[in-house]
Amino acid sequence: MAKKCIYCKSDIPNESVIDFCERCGIGVWGDKMFKAIVDQMNSAKDRGDLNQGLVTDTTGKSVRKAA
Repeated sequence: MAKKCIYCKSDIPNESVIDFCERCGIGVWGDKMFKAIVDQMNSAKDRGDLNQGLVTDTTGKSVRKAA
């Protein structure tokens, strides 16, 4: 299922670390702050900090933990 921007509902890539499109992000925070947010979120993803709440099955595939 494709992710949608929380502001304008346009499609965004599933692998995006943010839940809003670039146009809305820049519109809300401005260009410089938007880039800082994306950079920090990408760093958190690289460290594995965004995978909390996920469990890995025995094949190594990540699956969402049931709520």
